[in-house]
Amino acid sequence: MFQSSNREMFSSTGSMFSRRLLSTSSTLSKRPRPIFVAATKQHVGKTTTSLALMSGLQKRFDKVGFIKPVGQQHVTVFSPTLNEDIRVDKDIVLLKEEFQLDHIDYQDMSPVIIPRGYTKDYIDGKIHYEAQLKQIETSFEKVAGASDAVLVEGTGHCAVGSVVNVNNVQVAKMLGASMLLIANGGLGSAFDELELNRVLCEKYNVPIAGVLINKVIPDKYEQTKFYLEKALMDNHGIPLLGCVPDRPFLGCPALADLERLYKTELLCGERHRYRHYRVEDINLVTTSLTRFLENIRTKLPRTLYMCHITRDDIILGFMAEYQRIRREGERPFEAALLVCGQKNKYHIADEVLDMLQGLHDAPIMMVGHNTHTAMSMIHDYTPKLNIDDKNRVRKAVEHYEPYIDFEQLLERASQ
Repeated sequence: MFQSSNREMFSSTGSMFSRRLLSTSSTLSKRPRPIFVAATKQHVGKTTTSLALMSGLQKRFDKVGFIKPVGQQHVTVFSPTLNEDIRVDKDIVLLKEEFQLDHIDYQDMSPVIIPRGYTKDYIDGKIHYEAQLKQIETSFEKVAGASDAVLVEGTGHCAVGSVVNVNNVQVAKMLGASMLLIANGGLGSAFDELELNRVLCEKYNVPIAGVLINKVIPDKYEQTKFYLEKALMDNHGIPLLGCVPDRPFLGCPALADLERLYKTELLCGERHRYRHYRVEDINLVTTSLTRFLENIRTKLPRTLYMCHITRDDIILGFMAEYQRIRREGERPFEAALLVCGQKNKYHIADEVLDMLQGLHDAPIMMVGHNTHTAMSMIHDYTPKLNIDDKNRVRKAVEHYEPYIDFEQLLERASQ
């Protein structure tokens, strides 16, 4: 529970900080409030939206800052300013490197990280509420001071972080930001999810600049856009600032994603690590070698096959087909093979492993799970954008940016 003393301090700190921000803003022409991006739940495209927003804002302002005040999944980077390795949220690396945000430092873009055990330490009093606020405030002042506009990415839905008294809405209030809420496509479900987050924004008096609806079924695009726009305006006077049709490619895992998912590495075909595969094109091989070879020659070239580690015939057949296509040069070889088998129970034959060493462009991966588990893990997995998968990052920005009404967003964020 948010203690009364903390609540009063938060309100006081937030109002003072907001006044300083607005005072600074008044010296700059048409400087908007910080734009805070929050979602209604996980996996709705918050980071993808942030990429598109950054691309659009950089076309309208000389210097755009980015900060993720509270992060969870972190990576280690080297800070030239501090001359040491520091932990930052993984999305910070993506935005900073993709958009060359050289005017701001890593340590200011990710002030608070909540790793495993952080919540218990906070409740036990080992981490202090005031210290969190000071970290966020100091970092934001540096980012805002070096930028003409600031994009802020939240963590999950609006209430995430409540247990340590720094949920997204509380932070947005402290920074004097306007909220942009992201929800997945649909009508009733999207509106219901938005309502839960809208109420929390209302509680803390955080203005909502607008809503962006993501992953809309293309056949229902016009219907979804019309009715959600009407429902939001009629009920709350909140504009729909973007309605983005689904593009399945953005959710297709690359082989690099599967390496992270299964905690393994490709045995060969490493240069195709960022080749993507549709989940619906995954083919579990349980047939004879003859049928498998018929299949691989007639199905879509970019198919992801899975077989059990005991199927030496399928592994050898896959390698032979790769050699045949390479020799004949009829088309690129784009298939990949996941060889599944529980660790410490099954092992691939040494002779087969030796043969794999001679392959270069045939992606084969060893997965330490049975085929059923491996298949289920892929179906439940949501790939995340990262700086190494440049093709998907570029496609995401190109797809999202045209659907966002930047002019209305900036107008709302300037009120």
